[in-house]
Amino acid sequence: MQRDVASFAFAPAVKVRLISAGFLTAKDIRDLRPTELSKEAGISQQEALEVLQEVRRGPAQEGAAESRLTALELLEREQVLGTVITFCSALDQALGGGVPVGKTTEICGAPGVGKTQLCIQLAVDAQIPGCFGGLGGQAVYIDTEGSFLVERVVDVATAAVQHCTLITKDTEQQEALQSFTVETVLSQLFLFRCHDYVELLAQTHLLPDFLSQHPKVRLVVIDSIAFPFRHSFEDLSLRTRLLNGLAQQLIQIASQHSVAVVLTNQMTTRIGQNQSMLVPALGESWGHAATQRIILHWEGKHRFASLYKSPSQREATVPYQITPHGFRDVQLPDPLVTPADPSLTPGLNSRKRPRVEEGDPSDA
Repeated sequence: MQRDVASFAFAPAVKVRLISAGFLTAKDIRDLRPTELSKEAGISQQEALEVLQEVRRGPAQEGAAESRLTALELLEREQVLGTVITFCSALDQALGGGVPVGKTTEICGAPGVGKTQLCIQLAVDAQIPGCFGGLGGQAVYIDTEGSFLVERVVDVATAAVQHCTLITKDTEQQEALQSFTVETVLSQLFLFRCHDYVELLAQTHLLPDFLSQHPKVRLVVIDSIAFPFRHSFEDLSLRTRLLNGLAQQLIQIASQHSVAVVLTNQMTTRIGQNQSMLVPALGESWGHAATQRIILHWEGKHRFASLYKSPSQREATVPYQITPHGFRDVQLPDPLVTPADPSLTPGLNSRKRPRVEEGDPSDA
């Protein structure tokens, strides 16, 4: 039985306009685009987005009884879903194997520190064949800043293919390499460009249908979540409501479609007690939105990744570097830092690793 529009917690004026336009149940609204609902019901696009977000949450709540799991079933499910490796063994170890599928991960950092580089690395790694310890999936990349560079994807994909070629041991892996090429990596990376928060929310609204049509997708990247909401947005209370609704949608998408959702966030300056410090943007309430949070930062000329929030892993800080081949380990001479074993790459059958050259591509 479909839920009546009158039963939702919409503003009275919005309910009246929806019902007057003939939208009586959630089914009448769910498949519409925000612009279509706005035009047909005579409400603003922002109101239409809020209505669609609430209606889309309905089915998940109504089907909650069918999706109840025991703790053991949940543990087994998470083990089956796996993780997306980062190709930095120290960070993978800190994360418990990599970026978890079925959960949301936020990557924060200042411009140029490597957020986009890590996202591109993950988009390639999500496609590594299962016989090499990967997921053999596809990836969705939602670009809100225009920072996505296909040339960089080619570089990272070329290095990943070369690495798998070097560690090939049996016939199964040799056959898998036939379908793991730079061309296939590019063809299985779906790119969406969003220019403002309305387009981002609309794309998120349509994402479940896209994932249903592409069940092999194992990674969804939004780079960045902050940019559309930090410009030309005067109503902060509305921004908070929209962000909260977006966070809930992404959590449901991660769980229901078995994908790792990765969000990048910018840093902002907070001033207090006569001192200033860099903190993730979008406020303290947004800090609870993602399942785990990673902060990328500089210390002198070196880059570090700090696991700041995780429900299962302890806090940790590890060094990394951005090379022509992608996101990689680094060994520092500092005796206070214990570098990870460079011969290990969690999630891959590592026999030998390709030689890595020094480099420093900039992160948009």
